[in-house]
Amino acid sequence: RLLLRFQSTGLTGLAVSTNPHHTLSALYGKILRAVAKMPQEASYRKYTEKLIKERANAVAMQKQVFALENAVGCGQVEELIVQAENELVLARKMLGWKPWEKLVQQAPAKQWDWPPAQIMEPKV
Repeated sequence: RLLLRFQSTGLTGLAVSTNPHHTLSALYGKILRAVAKMPQEASYRKYTEKLIKERANAVAMQKQVFALENAVGCGQVEELIVQAENELVLARKMLGWKPWEKLVQQAPAKQWDWPPAQIMEPKV
């Protein structure tokens, strides 16, 4: 992987990032600005903010790509970039959806029951 670092990620359709630290820093900053617009008690904000701050700290501390990948532990930097892009899209959608607000109408009975169906044991 080290010898091929600048030629290929080894992942089909995923090009090598030329400046992963800059890209990740920019994406993490955008995600943090998006979640900052949510109420502080919103679960999505709390957990996303915690994760993104940890990853942003790893980007700042680890100057070598391989060390950054090991510190985060969630794949190659190119995969981290895809994850961050997806998280940014989700964070912006969450701002529109506002899942922290009360429901417009009462949820139907058993809406949140799990499992969603009663599983009956087969009769022998």
